[in-house]
Amino acid sequence: MAKKQPGFFYRFTSCTSLKGRQNTYPTQQRWGFAKNLILGMILAFILGFDQVVALPPTPSSPSLLIQQGKELYQASRFAEAVTLWQQALNSEKAQGNLLTQAMLLNHLSLAYQQLGQWQQAQEAISSSLKLIQNSSREASHSISTQLIFAQALNTQGSLQLAQGQPEQALHTWQQATAAYTEAGSIPGKVGSLVNQAQAQQALGLYLQARKTLRAVEQALSSQPDQQLKMTGLRSLGNILRLVGDLNDSRRVLLQSLIVTQGAGSAFKQHLSPTFLSLGNTARAQGDTQAALTYYQQAVTTDLSGITQLQAEINQLSLLIETQQQTQAENLWKQILPKLTELSSSRVVIYARIHFAQSLMKLGSGKKIESAKILATAVQQAKSLGDQQAESYALGYLGRLYEKNQQWLQAQTLTQQALQLAQAINASDIAYQWQWQLGRILKAQGAIKPATAAYQVAFTTLKSVRSDLVAISSDIQFSFRENVEPVYREYVELLLSPREKTQLSQDNLKQARQVIESLQLAELDNFFRSACLQEQIVPVEQIERSQAAVIYPIILKDKLEVIVSLPQQELRHYIAKVSQSQVEQVLEELRQNLEKPYTTPEGKSLAQTVYSWLIRPVEAELSQNQVKTLVFVLDGGLRNLPMAALYDGKQYLVEKYSIALTPGLELLGPKPLNQTKLKTLVAGLTEARHGFSSLPNVNDEVEAVKSEIPSQILLNQTFTSSALRQQVDTRPFSVVHLATHGQFSSNADETFVLAWDKPVKVNELKDLLQSRELIRPEPIELLVLSACETAAGDQRAALGLAGIAVRSGARSTLASLWSLDDASGAQLVSRFYHELAKKNMTKAEALRQAQLSLLQDPDYRHPIHWAPYVLLGNWL
Repeated sequence: MAKKQPGFFYRFTSCTSLKGRQNTYPTQQRWGFAKNLILGMILAFILGFDQVVALPPTPSSPSLLIQQGKELYQASRFAEAVTLWQQALNSEKAQGNLLTQAMLLNHLSLAYQQLGQWQQAQEAISSSLKLIQNSSREASHSISTQLIFAQALNTQGSLQLAQGQPEQALHTWQQATAAYTEAGSIPGKVGSLVNQAQAQQALGLYLQARKTLRAVEQALSSQPDQQLKMTGLRSLGNILRLVGDLNDSRRVLLQSLIVTQGAGSAFKQHLSPTFLSLGNTARAQGDTQAALTYYQQAVTTDLSGITQLQAEINQLSLLIETQQQTQAENLWKQILPKLTELSSSRVVIYARIHFAQSLMKLGSGKKIESAKILATAVQQAKSLGDQQAESYALGYLGRLYEKNQQWLQAQTLTQQALQLAQAINASDIAYQWQWQLGRILKAQGAIKPATAAYQVAFTTLKSVRSDLVAISSDIQFSFRENVEPVYREYVELLLSPREKTQLSQDNLKQARQVIESLQLAELDNFFRSACLQEQIVPVEQIERSQAAVIYPIILKDKLEVIVSLPQQELRHYIAKVSQSQVEQVLEELRQNLEKPYTTPEGKSLAQTVYSWLIRPVEAELSQNQVKTLVFVLDGGLRNLPMAALYDGKQYLVEKYSIALTPGLELLGPKPLNQTKLKTLVAGLTEARHGFSSLPNVNDEVEAVKSEIPSQILLNQTFTSSALRQQVDTRPFSVVHLATHGQFSSNADETFVLAWDKPVKVNELKDLLQSRELIRPEPIELLVLSACETAAGDQRAALGLAGIAVRSGARSTLASLWSLDDASGAQLVSRFYHELAKKNMTKAEALRQAQLSLLQDPDYRHPIHWAPYVLLGNWL
């Protein structure tokens, strides 16, 4: 154990229980607090309190309490707002003012949602809607009733989304849009449309979500109300960033900035939040210098203090991330005194936590200062009655003690944070403290309880997939830092032998499930949505035609491999090689494979990877007469064609058919439909949209036609709409796209090129799956023959897996790098020739096609035959 650092401890009152109350709503159905927080901000800002109906005054109207409650809500002091609104509600009950009661109950539901008090939120909004129904006959209040009804529907929609009911939320928000339209409220209509787009995104309806957001943008662009226009465009830009449309986010935010700058001095207060949003989007795009510039502009134009603080803290974290140490050291000293100048609110507490996180990363000398900042955040959260903020503050304080190896204090604080998160059903927060507890227990040598803590964290993570793609930006969050390690560390614990005993099959099966869940979580993060539906298909129950499934997982200091053989127990072995060594070998091998000749270095590297993945089990593969190897690949292995692994005499493809899958729980393998194959072939030979011509595509198209009946869309006839029409109207079992394409770790940069435009991965999904509404036959095979992984992107193959999963096709055949030469046409021709044979699997058809090139003196080098990979159903 490393030398213990000098200790420090700030004492808090101990919590009495670690269980917390039972979830009012099952966690697997809860869309989560983070998502609800985003929606709450939209409601408060776009619709909220500027849209509250002015009701006829009454002699004892508690208007002052209502207004004070609004101000507290907008200051993120939700518990205090509840207290005032409850007092106002009691007064209104005495007066019998039904509409004012309904309005207050709507406000209370929003505040309860922010506080995680879901049962109270449900009761409040249900009561609000009943009161509106009872008062609907009062003609004098007809417009007021309609507006309050629309606001209540918006609140109900946010609660439904929080309960994991996106379809119901979408329907409710559609009703809200209609109600706002009838009442003539443009701001309300715009806000409810934004909410609709969020629900559509949650349901995976990407094309509809983009159409809805475009409608919002058009409505705002023609809006004469300058304040609505600038704030609406800023909110729209933030939503676009959250759903992953970074280019559109920046464009829309720049529109908001132009409107704000042209609106005069009366709207100066809107400049700083717009610059802050631009900085966040530029940072998400990787444009560091622009982000720092925007943050600085947010600082210099702020009039309130809080936006300035947020901008400086974001600036600090980015300086640390980009290793600009001197500037970061100077900046944190400027930020520190400003923390005491602002009154307590959730926003200020989060700013403290965010700042303390950055200080932890800045150096060990900042530990005492970080502890003081977090201790103050805990006390402020307690004084506000904000359990969510208190949980975050306690948890990060526990993390600080963990880093200082003060295990007892770290464990106590983490357990307190976990209890608070469970008390408000905030599973998206709870999993972080369950994971932290596992790390702390592991560090103390308590392996069994540590494994149990990781098991709970893993289970919780699976239940809150939705939250993790729209987590609140108020707390620093990164998939690579906050999600992925949970899976890898849990696998490492499961695969660590205890007391020199052999690993149990239960541990191996659980580790395999965790590996597949990590694949699913990575795709969720890639798409910024959690609507991939698992198809639980135990591998032992699959008729696999003598296939073995290989699961490598890259850990910091070793490469673990689990192998499932037909009708056998799981096998497990380890390669003692560090993650950095693995990544270096994989990168060098990929570079060698793309050379136009076979290099001794390339064969040596291919042999090294073979020795890690295959050699320990090659005798058993032979004994079990395995014919197909199915890989569930991890990390940089996805960018490498397994066919090119080398045993010293033969390439792997010379011995086995090979396929890839993101996980057998995700894609249930089924045999190839033996009906007569029909193919839709679409391709480009001419240069389009900045991409070079592909003259050999002509030969490829002819090769497909010669083997299988085909419908052809070439050049001008290959538009996105023409492709959709053909897919919708004809029963094609194969769709073959011979065109430029790119796979990237960014969904926005993963596309295939049509004549009219690049078709991004989410649009391709909508385009190919639209026929499900018309005809039930699935697309058996999607072929992408001229695509490539994005240069310099170590996780680019996520884009390939994304297309494979999103397309709805049973299988996807694609290329990892593009070659516009005659070899492509030859491989395609042989592949379809083999595929048409009876009882031929797709994996074996590809193998025979690759062997035909390997055995051709002109194309024997891996650059020609290796890049083609089959994903999904290998049968």
